[in-house]
Amino acid sequence: MRKLQYWLLAVGCWLLAISCARMGQPDGGWYDDDPPRILGSTPADGATGVKEKKITIQFDEYIKLTDATQKVIVSPPQLEMPEIKTAGKKIVVELKDSLKPNMTYTVDFSDAISDNNEGNPLGNYTFTFSTGEQIDTFEVAGNVLDASNLEPVKGILVGLYDDLSDTVFRKKPLLRVSRTDGRGRFVIKGVAPGEYRVYALQDADGDYVFNQKSEMIAYSHQTYQPSSKPDVRQDTIWKDSLHIDNIIRVPYIHYYPDDIVMLAFQEIQTDRYLLKQPDRSEPDRFTLYFSYGNEQLPEIKGLNFNADDAFILEASARKDTLTYWLKDTTLVHQDTLRMELSYLMTDSAGVLYTQVDTTEVLAKKSYEKRQKERKKVIEEWEKKQEKLKKRGEPYDSIMPPEPLHVKYNVKQQMDPDYITTFEMPSPLARCDTSAIHLYTKIDTLWYNTPFEFHQKDAQLRTYEFIAEWQPDTEYSLEIDSAAFVDIYGVASKAHKQGIKVKALDEYATLLMQLSGINDTTVVAELLDRSDKPIKQTRAADGNVEFFYLSPGVYYLRAFIDRNGNGKWDTGDYANDLQAEEVYYYPESIECKAKFDVTLPWNLTATPLIRQKPDAITKQKPDKEQQKLRNRNAERAQQLGIEYVKKVKE
Repeated sequence: MRKLQYWLLAVGCWLLAISCARMGQPDGGWYDDDPPRILGSTPADGATGVKEKKITIQFDEYIKLTDATQKVIVSPPQLEMPEIKTAGKKIVVELKDSLKPNMTYTVDFSDAISDNNEGNPLGNYTFTFSTGEQIDTFEVAGNVLDASNLEPVKGILVGLYDDLSDTVFRKKPLLRVSRTDGRGRFVIKGVAPGEYRVYALQDADGDYVFNQKSEMIAYSHQTYQPSSKPDVRQDTIWKDSLHIDNIIRVPYIHYYPDDIVMLAFQEIQTDRYLLKQPDRSEPDRFTLYFSYGNEQLPEIKGLNFNADDAFILEASARKDTLTYWLKDTTLVHQDTLRMELSYLMTDSAGVLYTQVDTTEVLAKKSYEKRQKERKKVIEEWEKKQEKLKKRGEPYDSIMPPEPLHVKYNVKQQMDPDYITTFEMPSPLARCDTSAIHLYTKIDTLWYNTPFEFHQKDAQLRTYEFIAEWQPDTEYSLEIDSAAFVDIYGVASKAHKQGIKVKALDEYATLLMQLSGINDTTVVAELLDRSDKPIKQTRAADGNVEFFYLSPGVYYLRAFIDRNGNGKWDTGDYANDLQAEEVYYYPESIECKAKFDVTLPWNLTATPLIRQKPDAITKQKPDKEQQKLRNRNAERAQQLGIEYVKKVKE
């Protein structure tokens, strides 16, 4: 017993000496882990009959506000931005809009308030007052997910309307609002009894009304009647990061609904306009960039050149990016092309009309500068040949022309279902398929193998090379010189490449048995660890099957292809069209060579907010919400107090 007393006395003296010698942090004292404490406010929190628009909240220490413009939100929404600032130990909020009669106001600070020194967050704090005789206390909560990939949407406004008409979203500001956190979670507070619709809006212009197609939105025709009831939750008290100290039951008021899921989407941009001046980064072409495509292409009238049959047009799939290749090298060498552009664009009412612009398209690098660079290349080549000549080595007297650099997307180790493509650097004038050869090795001999070669989906410069690739077989792809010649007369050089198609026992097969929906237009996508699609297949007889999978970990996503175009399509508010439904298999799937994996997949069994695996979810919860921690326990352990406790025991 006396030995224990000596130990306690020694440790106590040591701690006293340290604390006296080091009055200030950071080395020897205790941390300030306490969040700031509210001493009072004007008007009082929860006050009724409030007339003044200035709110002052007093704290027990100096405080700071973090990212107030994003985290602090006033409800009902303020069309004129309120002024929110800190002044020492106070927060002052000045509302600029007129106060509405008989209305509950909430100033939701989220976790924006923390003490000035240690950054200890106050936690989710909401100040409430009413201009009427009572405070409305109902809450409406839920989550907002991106409809295309079920990612939580951070920072989007979520609001209520008690006007249940279908046009209110475009006409009136939201009645009460909240903003989602890093989990996509929202809580709308101060709600009065009644019936409401819920909307989400990524408000671009601060008017709390949906009026721009660039704004991400979510809507639903479902209505909600807020309610509440007493409930009990279990709170876990942790002794440390591994051990539970106690579990206590805490009574609280449970507000409903608290499980709303909104699926947000951005509409296709149909307002058409020219995004920027024509771009001529390369002298042999210029590009027009439009915000939205149209089947009626622009008309070009040359002002200092003849534009008749002067171009080869390369258009994107949506016809919003148009590249004009100059067929005549004389025009390529011309630094300035003056032209008159006639194209369709939309007016303020969204109606198409013909816009006529006169513009000058300038080459980024002048012809003179290009000639100087070319001359320098020739001189360097000549010097190199002269050195070879002096050493008595083989040399050339005429510089060979620069070949056409074709990009061959062909793998040396290839999967049986891989489709190879050839990408041309410029449009072709001639493509000689007889100069393309594919040979198959059978035993020790090579045999001609049939293939198909064609332009890919009307893409001007991309060609598909399709063959029936047999597993565990060697091939040789051989292309003669001048097989491809572009519009400027530049020819490709010879190319030879060996190909080995992997054996079947190097692959896995995945079969998913679908249930939970009756829709037969399901398209499933196999995803990698970055949520990127690797393979896509359409469901057949309630099953989706993926072949030739290399060993590894995969994820799955599916969508309901309502229009049958094989790709996910967004929504359209004006036509009351929701985005196509998306589902995730909630777990990763490991595939091993030589194994076939068969799994059931009920698309609707898991709630949408829990479907997407954390490993591929990019939007993570806000770290700020985890800052408050008991660092003094760690400090005490460092100082030996934990050791003293063990001695006592």
